[in-house]
Amino acid sequence: MDILQQLNQIAVERDLPLEDLQKELEGSLAIAYKKYVGAIGEVSVKLDPRKGWTASVEKEVVGLVTEPAIQISLADARRRQSDAEIGDFVAMEVDPNRFGRIAAQTFKQVLSQKLREAETRRIHDVFHEKMGDVVTGTVSRREGQSIFIQVNKVEAELPRREQVPTEPYRPNDRLKVYVYKVDDSQRRLRVIVSRTHPNLLRKLFELEVPEITNGTVIIKSVAREPGQRSKIAVYSTDERVDPIGACIGPRGARVQTIVDELYDEKIDVVPFNEEPKKFITDSLSPAKVNSIKLNEDERSAYVVVPDNQLSLAIGKGGQNVRLAARLTDWKIDIRSESQAASEKK
Repeated sequence: MDILQQLNQIAVERDLPLEDLQKELEGSLAIAYKKYVGAIGEVSVKLDPRKGWTASVEKEVVGLVTEPAIQISLADARRRQSDAEIGDFVAMEVDPNRFGRIAAQTFKQVLSQKLREAETRRIHDVFHEKMGDVVTGTVSRREGQSIFIQVNKVEAELPRREQVPTEPYRPNDRLKVYVYKVDDSQRRLRVIVSRTHPNLLRKLFELEVPEITNGTVIIKSVAREPGQRSKIAVYSTDERVDPIGACIGPRGARVQTIVDELYDEKIDVVPFNEEPKKFITDSLSPAKVNSIKLNEDERSAYVVVPDNQLSLAIGKGGQNVRLAARLTDWKIDIRSESQAASEKK
């Protein structure tokens, strides 16, 4: 029968245990048919994807049959069971074709429920320990404004707010994504991933730099404008290890791997320093700094740079100073030498 063929096919395609699917369908069909005919006795259904299916209904033995679907006369009952009495129940085979529309509807309901359960289980298995981590997937499709990334047979969703506008997301592109959250607020479980999260950059460095993995080099802070530019502050717990050199790698190979993964996002690796003036100076790199005055109460810094360094320090659209402020967690106010001099007057 068609339902049995479908059962087999779906079990294979969706990687569902055939036995589970079969038992669930048998139970659901029995309940549906019992309700449909109004049976009082037990209804049982057996499915065998190789041989076909059988169904039986326990009919009540009565003196006068008014409901043939669920009742049997005493004479007929005794032909099957010699000691049958009125009020007993006798199991009778039922032609499965009589299930007709009920079978089709029940099959759809059970299947959709089982597929939801299987998807939830698979999502849980794949992503249970991946929250806040980076996984590799393949761009599978677009739906509305979302991109779907296939990761180990599970589709994770990259919503528009987590996409970098300059990235292409072509079908079959392989890329790394940050597992942002597993959302169960809707009817189905959704895995939300991100390409914009600052922690994507942090995790990419952890994957690429062994000194970060073993704890010798520590990432202190990350500031990111996705697709354009990022700054990452690092320091070493071992004075013999240069944290900047470790992150950049031989001939820049390590940082270049990350730049390639992020479609040419520029990355500045900055040495972290407990001394705010030194940290702020380094964070404004590649611009040179003349002097810094700190206001500890407001956590703000008044920075003076050479006249020819002002645009470099501020950066395109204020990007460099914005990233430096986020990286250091200080408000940074930049002036050129001539601006500072005129303000003094």
